[in-house]
Amino acid sequence: MDLKVSIAGLVVGLLVGLTSMGGGAIMTPLLILLGWARPTVAVGTDLVWGALTKSVGALVHYRQKTVDPAIVKRLATGSIPGALAGIALLAHLRRLGLAAMDHMVVRILGVALIMVALVLFLRSVLAERRGTSTGGSPRNFAPPAWLTTAVAAVVGFLVSLTSVGSGSLIVACLVLIYPAVPLRRIVGSDIVNALLLVGVSALGHLGLGSIDFRLLAALLLGSVPGVWLGSRMSAVFPERALRPILASTLLFLGYKLL
Repeated sequence: MDLKVSIAGLVVGLLVGLTSMGGGAIMTPLLILLGWARPTVAVGTDLVWGALTKSVGALVHYRQKTVDPAIVKRLATGSIPGALAGIALLAHLRRLGLAAMDHMVVRILGVALIMVALVLFLRSVLAERRGTSTGGSPRNFAPPAWLTTAVAAVVGFLVSLTSVGSGSLIVACLVLIYPAVPLRRIVGSDIVNALLLVGVSALGHLGLGSIDFRLLAALLLGSVPGVWLGSRMSAVFPERALRPILASTLLFLGYKLL
């Protein structure tokens, strides 16, 4: 099974390198649907995988000074408590039995995947409109801090339960909340927050015993070169062409899980 897992890791890593999204959204349902891990174990293993890969991205963005400390603070204030709430819910369900915990994870994961797919479709539409728009950005618009924190809390809760949304959902929301902030600073701020969020969630799953380290090693064996190769290809391969394909794939996976 290890070779198959590494090949899957290579494919997912390639997509992450090309689009900077879709890691957890594809990896977790793939592990479940192929029968390589129980739902909760798939989530926990993917969270550790995500923490390791996001640490590299966070370091790069920090060195490039594309991180907004104020946005990161607002995000972390909501996402970390949200993640802890999700872990607490999993711990409660675990006492009721593994079947109950896995059943809930699969259902919420299916809904989360459909949400991410719709967000990707929406981003494609907004990108088209932004490309044809001649209007300027509302530079003087100052969103309330609580709005960012509230969005992050909801996504943090989902991430701890499903490993999905730390990138795609938060970035889409930040683009709408902070229209005047350059996209590279939004992405950089999100990756730093995602590292904190995924790290806390991974530690919670470690405490629950829902991490398969052998599976994790096999995934990393394929995903590390996949991310590197995808990152090199991203300079010549348009992300816009992949986004509808990725969204359609996530919509299908969400439907299959529901």
